Amino acid sequence: MEVNNFRLHALNNLTEVPEATSLKMNRKTIYWISQLSGWLSFAFVNLILIASFDQLNIGRILVLSSLFVSGILLTHIYKLILKKRGWINLPLKRLIPRVLLSSVFIGIFMYFLAFLVNFQMGQYDPSKFKPAMLMMGMFNLSGVILLWSLIYFSIHYFENYKKVEIESYIWEAAVKDFELKTLKSQLNPHFMFNALNSIRALIQEDPQNAQIAVTKLSNILRYSLKIERSESVPLEEEMQTVADYLSLESMRFEERLKYKINIDPKSTKIEIPPMMIQTLVENGIKHGISKSKEGGEVSIDSIVRDSQLHILIKNTGNIREEDLKNSKGFGINNTKHRLNLIYGEDALFTIKNKEGNQVFAEIVIPTGGTNK
Repeated sequence: MEVNNFRLHALNNLTEVPEATSLKMNRKTIYWISQLSGWLSFAFVNLILIASFDQLNIGRILVLSSLFVSGILLTHIYKLILKKRGWINLPLKRLIPRVLLSSVFIGIFMYFLAFLVNFQMGQYDPSKFKPAMLMMGMFNLSGVILLWSLIYFSIHYFENYKKVEIESYIWEAAVKDFELKTLKSQLNPHFMFNALNSIRALIQEDPQNAQIAVTKLSNILRYSLKIERSESVPLEEEMQTVADYLSLESMRFEERLKYKINIDPKSTKIEIPPMMIQTLVENGIKHGISKSKEGGEVSIDSIVRDSQLHILIKNTGNIREEDLKNSKGFGINNTKHRLNLIYGEDALFTIKNKEGNQVFAEIVIPTGGTNK
């Protein structure tokens, strides 16, 4: 339900943003400049052609002027009609016949308007009339209107394509941001619950260590508040929180928990998704070490190689094959999802059982940051 509400809210934001007045004025200005310059070019080209093959007089100039004016007016009316009837949104198989018929109709209408002007100016000579010239004139004008239609629809299709593409990017970014925040919100309550349980177990048994544990928990809380505003954190900050968490857990498990942290100095400043290592360590203790009477060990290593950060997390225990296949347990699904959202195909996460009752989890991310 929350995701559906978010989707509706995001779409409303995209569709309710009004077009700026200046942009509308810009579009109208460009449209009329294109109309005037296009039909003026048409009249000028015809003027040159007539002057090259025949005598140029005031009558022919007026005929070309009528074509110039009627071309602007008729195509503008044509534009208003096709916008009102929603031709822009028609599929091609329905749009093409309409455009062809409209172009022919407007071309014929323009030809007869020009013919009437020609007749009124006394330019019409019946002895020179040929049906082929009539057909050629109507065909040429219909072709000009068809070219106008092609340019008009091409511009609108391109604009719509860019608009859809931009909206798609905005929507993808909004969904990505929402999913990342949702994943982080899933982590924090679970983590804090376990940490508080650890301190509760120490209060009566070892008050001094309980005080130290409270200090470590306050550091973890501070980190938890910080990551609410951060999509990534330096590895050293994440590892400090992991170290505090392991220290808390070692107080609770005592000799049953041992841990080692070995971080490559070159990797300390590399940005990683917050709580990612913490989640895997926490689940390793919960599903592995806590279920063993003898306890076990957790080790975390990092190394930078070939412009990639490799993080290896090992813990005592065993993960079931069905959990591996279904991405359940050990924070597998959460980790995979977050890496995919942030890095796409440039990140890698693997987890498997090793001989000697151990689980190996490896995270590989680019050192240059997000690539998706």
